[in-house]
Amino acid sequence: MRRYDDYLRWMYRSGRPNLFARLQNRVGALLFAAGVWPRRVAALGVRGRRSGRMIWFPVVLTEFEGRRYLVSMLGERVNWVRNLRADHGRAVLRHGRREQVRLLEVAPELRAPILWEYLRVAPGARPHIPVERTAGPAEYEKIAAEFPVFRIETATADSAR
Repeated sequence: MRRYDDYLRWMYRSGRPNLFARLQNRVGALLFAAGVWPRRVAALGVRGRRSGRMIWFPVVLTEFEGRRYLVSMLGERVNWVRNLRADHGRAVLRHGRREQVRLLEVAPELRAPILWEYLRVAPGARPHIPVERTAGPAEYEKIAAEFPVFRIETATADSAR
């Protein structure tokens, strides 16, 4: 397990995906968008803040208290989070079907239980989030501000493009 965690860290060593991770993410996004894997995975499409074109990322959807969430496993400084904020939370989710969504950022003080659930359903994210498997809620509260969490809402006609 240690080697696998090191491998996952290596793929995102600089906080950005290396070439292999980018290729893997493209393939993952295509498969997730097609609805091939479980319903907790999808492809997230966000409009590039500079290019204006849609960029797709594979993501794990987390359900907590009847709502769906997305978590940035690499923290604040990733492009999809910056692009999403620049576009006021407008995005597209694809898992067999296309869904226009609005992603609303969750306040840091409310993130801890969602982060706990996220690491339960997305074990590949564990090497990037500095808490032990057996960590209690207090440990998640300490790091919550560093990892953006977004609540997924179906886009209304006036919020969609």
